[in-house]
Amino acid sequence: MSKAPPSLAFLCIQSLKLQLLQGDNPIPDVYELPSELLDGVIAHLPALALHNFQTHMPFKCWDNYEAGHDCLTLTSGRKRPRNDILGSSWKLLFKVRWPELINSLEVPSADWQQLYWEKHLQNCVDEAAEVAMRPTFSGRISSIHVSDKILRYICHEEHTNCQKCVCTELSFHFQTFGPFLRCLRLLNVLCVTETCELLRTSKLKTLVLGWIRSEKHVEPLCKLLSQNRETLTSLEFIHCKLSSSFISAICASLHEKDIHTSGIQRFYIKASSFDIDPLAAPPAFISFLNSVRSLQSVHFCDSHLDRHIARMIFSTLLDSSSGLSTLDISENNISGWLSTFTWRSVTGSLSSGKSLRSLCKLNLSGNELNKYDAENLSHALRHMPGLESLDLSGNPIEDSGIRSLISYFKKNPDSPLADLNLENCELSCCGVIEFLDTLSTVEKPLKFLSVADNALGRYLHNHKLYITLHRYKVCLLILFFLFFSEVAEAIMNSLILSIESLDISSIGLGPVGFLELGKRLVKGVKKLMSINISKNRGGLETARFLSKLIPLAPKLVSVDASYNLMPPESLLMLCDSLRSAKGDLKRLDMTGNICISSETDHSSLLGEFQHNGEPIFVLPSSSTSHVPYDDEP
Repeated sequence: MSKAPPSLAFLCIQSLKLQLLQGDNPIPDVYELPSELLDGVIAHLPALALHNFQTHMPFKCWDNYEAGHDCLTLTSGRKRPRNDILGSSWKLLFKVRWPELINSLEVPSADWQQLYWEKHLQNCVDEAAEVAMRPTFSGRISSIHVSDKILRYICHEEHTNCQKCVCTELSFHFQTFGPFLRCLRLLNVLCVTETCELLRTSKLKTLVLGWIRSEKHVEPLCKLLSQNRETLTSLEFIHCKLSSSFISAICASLHEKDIHTSGIQRFYIKASSFDIDPLAAPPAFISFLNSVRSLQSVHFCDSHLDRHIARMIFSTLLDSSSGLSTLDISENNISGWLSTFTWRSVTGSLSSGKSLRSLCKLNLSGNELNKYDAENLSHALRHMPGLESLDLSGNPIEDSGIRSLISYFKKNPDSPLADLNLENCELSCCGVIEFLDTLSTVEKPLKFLSVADNALGRYLHNHKLYITLHRYKVCLLILFFLFFSEVAEAIMNSLILSIESLDISSIGLGPVGFLELGKRLVKGVKKLMSINISKNRGGLETARFLSKLIPLAPKLVSVDASYNLMPPESLLMLCDSLRSAKGDLKRLDMTGNICISSETDHSSLLGEFQHNGEPIFVLPSSSTSHVPYDDEP
């Protein structure tokens, strides 16, 4: 049976598409087509053709797309302006090319044409970097060919030969689509003067630089920063080696000559070497931190900071005029960084800095801070009246350190601190119980709290009472019940008050701990939204606790119960609890348990519990369902 010949409408659309892809002189009459036919043409255009259609559109036609004239009638009877046709076309093109990103960009005011070409240029840059890194590469960056894999998205496969002499070169893409670029990620191999020329039409707001380690990159980078000084708001360095002279040149390029102003809001140095002398810090760097009023977020994460550099940065920010909201100096080694400060009353000179008063989030995780640092920090916190989030995880502050925080809360019961992370701080059961008891007395209780990875259960093995009780042959079981009784009571008190998210994973609860928690769960937990009880080896008592918690927590959306040695009957118990609950649970992580036997098919049962088409239960695979989590050292 022979194929039917293409329709006249199809041939017309293909002809117009080819004309628009060539771009130089699109047919003027195309804009005079009836709206129904023209909208059909638009819906079939690839990205480059659609771009040329908009670029060459006569001024008189823009009213049809911007002011709502020549509207289309929807099935509901309402009308929408024809500019929706263009926006919807760009959104569809974006979704076809990057379906995994569409949900994260779903905002009412999204400019899909700008987002499309910005992501397209980033793909071109990433591909060009791979070519430029080859030892055999010796050509110009601008002459690097863009692969057919990318071109077929903007031209369609049948048109990949269009403008063959220019469309395949990187320079064409930056000359044509450069003005749409707002965010760019750039590797060292492309940090050259030629790249600055390619980006001369761009108005960058965010620039992320990777693996900048040579002095030869300083001049091109400074030129690029100068080009975008008026629009740049975020600057990030990852895996870079930043010397004192390098930092000085960067900060100087962000200022206009003799005018110490900059629009930078976020300044990040991550997983990099930040090598400066704290006693002779570059004046340009000090001036940058001191005088940039727009600065909102500063990160020196995993940047090889020592206590002297950290102290210098903190001292500078104390006197700065910026309204800093986030300070992250995590994953360094800065123990003792606050030891030389003399903290005065809240009305003293140290509180005069605007940055400290405006600080909302402070991340000090993984800095080897000890109990003395915690004591100094408790004094510093009094000069941060707006602090809402504090991360001290991964610091061995021990019980003495947490008692310093207890002292802070007792002296400042109206503290706005809402998020506190004390994960892996070498805390004991006594310290945690005392801290949780203190939280029940403050005016504004925490919303998020983590005491995970503190091995509270194993603390008993080192307790002095262990030796005494063993010597007199007193049953250790009594001590276990006393311990877990106190911990359970403190945890439940915090849940009943206002905790919205609680992480008590890997604290050694065991079956006895979950049993005690269940006994004290008699009131509704109205505010709890997420809880992590993973890696506690609770067995069946874990499921019993959850089956009691779920109906009493109407706002609970996420539960992590992984690696708790739950037996197969746990699943049926939890299913019964979900049926009786009136909440909105979206996720219940059961990985690392043995709740599903290999002989039983629970697919029909699990299909009953879904949220927005996704299963609520996250279950272990058959290959790992019988392997328990090993939390022993």
